[in-house]
Amino acid sequence: MKFSEFNFHHDIAKGVKIAGFKEPSPIQEEAIPIITSGSDLVGQAHTGTGKTAAFGLPMMDKLANGEIERALVITPTRELATQVADELYHLGRFAGIRTLTVYGGVGYGRQIALIHKGVQIVVATPGRLKDLYKKGKIDVFNPEIVVLDEADEMLDMGFLEEIKEIFEYIPQNRQTLLFSATMPEPIKELANDILYQPQFISAVGDEETTNNIIDQRYYMINESQRDEALIKLLETEETNKCIVFCRMKREVDRLTEHLQALGFSAGGLHGDLEQRDREIIIKSYRRSEIKIMVATDVAARGLDVKDVTHVFNFHIPFDPQSYVHRIGRTGRAGKSGQAITLVTTEEFRELQRIQKEVGAQMRLATLQGGDGLDDTGREYLAEQIRGISIHNDATDMIEYMSSMDKDMLLEKLMSRLIEQEKQHIGSQIGFDQETVDSMIQNYVGEKKATRNNNRRRKQR
Repeated sequence: MKFSEFNFHHDIAKGVKIAGFKEPSPIQEEAIPIITSGSDLVGQAHTGTGKTAAFGLPMMDKLANGEIERALVITPTRELATQVADELYHLGRFAGIRTLTVYGGVGYGRQIALIHKGVQIVVATPGRLKDLYKKGKIDVFNPEIVVLDEADEMLDMGFLEEIKEIFEYIPQNRQTLLFSATMPEPIKELANDILYQPQFISAVGDEETTNNIIDQRYYMINESQRDEALIKLLETEETNKCIVFCRMKREVDRLTEHLQALGFSAGGLHGDLEQRDREIIIKSYRRSEIKIMVATDVAARGLDVKDVTHVFNFHIPFDPQSYVHRIGRTGRAGKSGQAITLVTTEEFRELQRIQKEVGAQMRLATLQGGDGLDDTGREYLAEQIRGISIHNDATDMIEYMSSMDKDMLLEKLMSRLIEQEKQHIGSQIGFDQETVDSMIQNYVGEKKATRNNNRRRKQR
């Protein structure tokens, strides 16, 4: 099927052409005709499957044709709201469709003024949108199409009650579209409450999930342990060829140089490389002259190399689909593969989202570290020493040991302290399950307390 077969308004069709869209993705092919017909819709699809265009194009087509005047998209986060608004703007700019993002953390004034001036599409986060409706600031905004994007993520973030309240302010004679990667019971109940005789579609196929023959592990580490953890893994794992994924180009360059300095056969691949240099590195990797490829997600697209035994996520990817694509580089042709992710406490929520959306069966692992101290361990010991009170017998003991060289005495005492504190100074890379559970519980508790404090301040 071609996009031209949808018969969009000519200004919308121009936006599609400029964007380079030729053939619709599965979710687009199924969703667009249903939305065009005016039916409510529940769509199950992951990030990266073309959801925004799936609901955005038929929605903007109705705006361009004068069938509707207003549309609302509700997303769980400010970042996603900005991303969705940007894509809608680029697809609808030739039709003169005006889009506004509405989120917390900034003043109300400009957002309210632009809504009153008549923007056609509002992309909003639940908290700020509910406040504006509840305070009667945007009574003039009555959307005829409402989209709930990433509904399960809004459930996880505790926005379900805000969503239900928002729909009390929105006209009943609307078209409602709900998109979610998973369909837990509360989302199904929400769909029953706010949608009218919806049609159900799913674009969650085998390619959206992770390969069962790939052993997937993660190590919960301190930020300062990333290099040490990766190096220890490269030393202990039986790797043939492996890929180390980084988020940024500068991280690829730094890590590649670091590994090369330590004697590893490593090469870096990112978007700033000249085509000739890229081809040389890939050819060397295919010939096994380079064993470790350090790369960004974009640079690794189209990289098809046999016998990749390990994929290392030096940083957790930005979205679940990137995780699927990354680890899909190993475990090919019926062979097993290893996918290993390094993650900090702050990143654990992203890890959980990936596990949920793509069905990844990741297990927590730990790794015995080296005998030497890392920076974290040194700082820990330094803090312990600074905090020690001087014992009454310390001076007498130093005099008693006066026959020993003072440097030797200091080294022996330091060795004793290191031995006593070795469980705290990086002898193990990665926290065990009990420690992780405790850390996550504390982290979740802090987040919940912050959210409650914010709500109390707003109520005052």
